[in-house]
Amino acid sequence: MNEEIDKKKVAVVTGAGRGIGRGIAEALARDGLHVVCVSKSESSCGAAADSINESGGQAEALAVDVSSGEQIRQACEQLLEKYECVDVLVNNAGITRDNLLFRMEENDWSDVVNTNLGSCFHWIKALGRPMTRKRWGRIVNVASVVGLTGNAGQANYSAAKAGMIGLTKSLAREFAARSVTVNAIAPGFIDTDMTSELDERVKEGALATIPLKRFGQVSDIAEMAAFICSDKASYITGQVFTVDGGMVM
Repeated sequence: MNEEIDKKKVAVVTGAGRGIGRGIAEALARDGLHVVCVSKSESSCGAAADSINESGGQAEALAVDVSSGEQIRQACEQLLEKYECVDVLVNNAGITRDNLLFRMEENDWSDVVNTNLGSCFHWIKALGRPMTRKRWGRIVNVASVVGLTGNAGQANYSAAKAGMIGLTKSLAREFAARSVTVNAIAPGFIDTDMTSELDERVKEGALATIPLKRFGQVSDIAEMAAFICSDKASYITGQVFTVDGGMVM
């Protein structure tokens, strides 16, 4: 193992190829962590890692299809063989397959639940035990405000995100005695590639529900994640932080 990396905390960020995940990866690298950027696309996670390294941070890329429990297990075996313990895990990877329930295909349900929620189970089960042995760890699950409020046409996505919140609260209780914290962030409408593709009427409708009358920035989520993952947040666990401009109060 590289001695310099050995001195650093190691973080795994899923869905780090773009948007919120990439922003979180960059924020953790800025705070001195060695970041493993995970995404399904080798090119996107590679670009994220290259950008961090070129900016003076330390990162590497790891292509994993997080809908596959087997791929996650294999990736975790490689990581633990290399680093012995991953100190920070951010479960951010997610997909959408929006439709009204009666029009939703079974695979639209299973794909979203497996990718968004099932992946959290597999990553935490594999990487959580070394954290408990080390008696230090940070797990952050990036959920969504729709996991709290629901949203028509997103029954699959809302259910998966609500499941992430329940998982967060349960594991916070399981891991607390070993000084491993588990928290969730529930973003509202954030200015990303996904929201930029929304119809203007949809955007106007969304803005009407936001007291601050604007979409959030990736940095708003990244800074919250960086704080929760730091030593400063050692007494915070089992919490859901809504970063949504006041949508959910």
